Amino acid sequence: MIGGARRKLHYFAMALPQSDAFFVKAYPAETTEAFCDGHVAAFAFFGGAPASILYDNTALAVAKILGDGTRKRTRVFSELQSHCLFEDRFGRPGEGNGEPLERHRSERQWRAGDVEGVIGFGRRNFLAPMPRFESFEALNAWLEERCLKRQGAVLRGHTEKIGERLMRDLDALMPLPAAPYDACEKVSTRATSISMVRCRSNDCSVPVAYAHHEVQVRGYVGEVVIGAGAEVIARHRRSYEKANMVFDPLHFLPLLEQKVGALDQAAPLQGWDLPGEFATLHRLLEARMGKRGKREYVQVLRLLETFEMDHVHGAVRHALDLGAIGYDAIKHLVLCRIERRPPRLDLDIYPYLPRARVETTKPASYMSLVTGTAR
Repeated sequence: MIGGARRKLHYFAMALPQSDAFFVKAYPAETTEAFCDGHVAAFAFFGGAPASILYDNTALAVAKILGDGTRKRTRVFSELQSHCLFEDRFGRPGEGNGEPLERHRSERQWRAGDVEGVIGFGRRNFLAPMPRFESFEALNAWLEERCLKRQGAVLRGHTEKIGERLMRDLDALMPLPAAPYDACEKVSTRATSISMVRCRSNDCSVPVAYAHHEVQVRGYVGEVVIGAGAEVIARHRRSYEKANMVFDPLHFLPLLEQKVGALDQAAPLQGWDLPGEFATLHRLLEARMGKRGKREYVQVLRLLETFEMDHVHGAVRHALDLGAIGYDAIKHLVLCRIERRPPRLDLDIYPYLPRARVETTKPASYMSLVTGTAR
C-alpha cells in the first residue's frame, strides 16, 4: 500500500504561471530517473515544453554552485535540456516561500520562492491526507484525473476557468521532440562471475552466458533494463530495497541443467511462483527417474524461455492427466497447443512419442524423381 507512516512518498510537480494549470506525479524515491520522468510526463500532459522553467536548487539538477553564483548542471539534467531545448532558472538559496498558487499577481511573473509555493500547493491539495492505492500506477492515474478536474475551477481574481486560460499557455509552449527523452540512469559495468549486475544498491541477474561480459544498465522508475551490445538481455521490476538480490529464474536454468544436484537449493528459484502442477511434475519425475528426472524437469522449465507460460502450463496439466510424465511428451503437447492440432502420444512406451517408421529406400523411388513420374 502506498501512503501512511511506513513509506515516504516523493512527487514531482509542475505548474504553468499564466493559467495556474498544475501537474503532479508520485514516485517511490527521489532519484534522477524520477526527476527526468516527471518532466517527460508533465510535457506530455500539457502537450508541449515551456521555453523556460523555474527550479529550486535541487541536487538532481545542480551538481555545484560556484563562487560567482554560476550553477554547474548535472550530466543527466543537461541531457534533458539538450533534448527538449528549454531554458532553466534557479532561485537563490535560502529564499523564502512564495505566494500561494491561487493568489492573483498583477505582473504575472513568478518569483524564485514560488517554487516552494507550488510544492506546498501540491502537497496540501493532492496528497493530504495521504492517499492509499495498490500501486503507483493507480495513484498516478488518480492524480492525473485530479489535475484535469481542477482545470474546471475558477480561481479568485479570475472570470475564466483554468482550462480556458490554459489555452493561452499552450500557445506559448514549444512542440515536443519526435522521440521522448529516455528517462533513465545509464551505467556501463561488467556482470560478475555469478551473472549478477549492480544497479544502485541492488544486484540484478543476467543470463549465465553473460557472466564477465560488459553490459549497459538503464535504470527506469519502474524497471531495470540490461543490454549487451544492441541486445536487451534482461528486464527486472525496479526494487527500492537496500542490498536486494533480484533474480530471473530463467537466467540460471542452463547452468542448473548441467548441475541438477543444486536444483532444490538454488537461490534464484526460491520464491518462483509457478502453478502447482509444476511441483507435482517435479515430484513424479524425480520419483520415477531420480537424477535424470531432475534434469528433465529443468528441461521442462526451459520451455518457458521460448514459449508462453499459458502454453507450457496447459501442456503440463494435460500431461499429468494423461500420465505422460516426461519432457518430450510435454514439449510435444506444447507444440500441439500452439499449432492447434491433436497430440499423437503412445502411452505404452517412454517417452510416449510414436515410434518413427523408417523403411529401406527403393531404387525405383529415385528413378521417379529423375523421370518426374510417380511409381
